[in-house]
Amino acid sequence: MEMEDQMESQKRRGTSRDDLISEQTGSLGCVGWFIVVLSGMFTLLLFPITVWFCLKIVQEYERAVIFRLGRITDRKAKGPGIFFILPCTDSIVKVDLRTVSFDIPPQEILTKDSVTVSVDGVVYFRVSDPIASVANVSNADSSTRLLAQTTLRNVLGTKNLAELLSDREGIAHSMQSNLDEATDNWGIKVERVEIKDVKLPQQLQRAMAAEAEATREARAKVIAAEGEMNASRALKEASIVISESPSGLQLRYLQTLSTIAAEKNSTIIFPLPMDIISHFMKK
Repeated sequence: MEMEDQMESQKRRGTSRDDLISEQTGSLGCVGWFIVVLSGMFTLLLFPITVWFCLKIVQEYERAVIFRLGRITDRKAKGPGIFFILPCTDSIVKVDLRTVSFDIPPQEILTKDSVTVSVDGVVYFRVSDPIASVANVSNADSSTRLLAQTTLRNVLGTKNLAELLSDREGIAHSMQSNLDEATDNWGIKVERVEIKDVKLPQQLQRAMAAEAEATREARAKVIAAEGEMNASRALKEASIVISESPSGLQLRYLQTLSTIAAEKNSTIIFPLPMDIISHFMKK
């Protein structure tokens, strides 16, 4: 259903754009055709000279929109390659079809949870319809840049700080959809939008850092407490095992002495059982 709705909306936008262009490609009228015929005759009479004014070349990445007496001659732009025009009545406007990128200046935005942040981004767009980009807007590049700034403010104004920091991809996709829909009648296709940087106030950065540090310290204390609890349980089980076998305690003593001696210590404390000491004291 969503795909069908998008296709229908694109079809409606395309139809409205074609209607605007068709209104501008009307008939020249009797006087207009008379001037065109007169210009053609003049071109033929002075052909060796006028041929250099009639011949035009556009690059592979360009298209030419031809105006004849102020009206667009065709629904499709000319190019790439060589084509001819009438020197006295026709004028051309070249349109670059390559992808253009520009930076959105940092915008001071108040988020939904009343936090002031500075956000900037980058937009990639290209001209998809040369005729619409010339006939429907005075400066498609400048208009798209200004619209990107206002769209960034409108979209981020509906998000809170957590969404702004964690869902950049979703915000960029929403901006791209809004920009693409708004610039469709201008013959502009927005290919990609990216959020570059989100700058927070220094006071808010310190507060978030303190909160994160406190959270890490609390987590470390919990982990240390869990480790001590597990160690005490292990020691309890070991004491139960050693109490069942007195010789096991002696073996533990010897193992401890071996560990101390491996560290090349100058002083070694050798523990003795109390029953052996008491035997010598009685003598």
